[in-house]
Amino acid sequence: MSGISIEAIIRLGAFGLFFAAFALWEITAPRRGLVAGRLARWPSNLGILIVDVLTVRVVLPTAAVGAALFASGNGWGLINYLHLRLSVATLIGFLALDLVIYVQHVVFHKVPLLWRLHRMHHADLDIDVTTGVRFHPIEILISLGIKIAVILALGIPVVAVILFEVVLNVTSMFNHSNVSMPAWLDRVLRVIVVTPDMHRVHHSILRRETDSNFGFNLPWWDHLFGTYRPQPEAGHIAMTIGLPIFRDPKELRLDRLLTQPFRNDVGDAAKREPH
Repeated sequence: MSGISIEAIIRLGAFGLFFAAFALWEITAPRRGLVAGRLARWPSNLGILIVDVLTVRVVLPTAAVGAALFASGNGWGLINYLHLRLSVATLIGFLALDLVIYVQHVVFHKVPLLWRLHRMHHADLDIDVTTGVRFHPIEILISLGIKIAVILALGIPVVAVILFEVVLNVTSMFNHSNVSMPAWLDRVLRVIVVTPDMHRVHHSILRRETDSNFGFNLPWWDHLFGTYRPQPEAGHIAMTIGLPIFRDPKELRLDRLLTQPFRNDVGDAAKREPH
């Protein structure tokens, strides 16, 4: 069995297990009441995930793991040049990929053309476990291209790539989940991982809050680069999720999600928040 097929099995298994766990947690102990609800949002949010998976498998079937296998087999990349131990190489590779995803996230907020792709993720009227898989397929392809370039340049080992992809998938669902937990547990967890309360700030309708807490896995980059914001100004219960644009419920349809980057709705990117 190839590394690529093993990766697919691991990712699919982890997705199913943790999606079910977080969804059940949301139902039994929600952090906030839902504005649009699940029935109006989940079919399209999960539909966009299916589109993303099919797009990646058709356009770049070998993806990140294939790049890691190629780099390893051909001795490409800094890590292979230095002949680092696998444990050290895995740690460096994981941290490098996480930093790249953080920087990429910031860039997608700052560059208007890229924001048009990324804003679909922010246009969800609620935030829950399905928001964590709601990304435009063009953004997914760009992100994958960036990761492949980094993997080849650094020679990141296959095990680090698989570990990172699985953890990123799980943490994205976790930190978007509408789950309630004790304040002390949130404080402890956000030392090592981005928690739902930390990331929810990033989905505020206020631009100054949207442009904070960019991390997906590790919270350290936000602290290091000064983009950390501990709490939303209005509080987690009263804060408004989403953007001033695309608030019509029809924008929750799958076809509308796919076309959002190409439409100039009222407000556009420059008017994402009330000033």
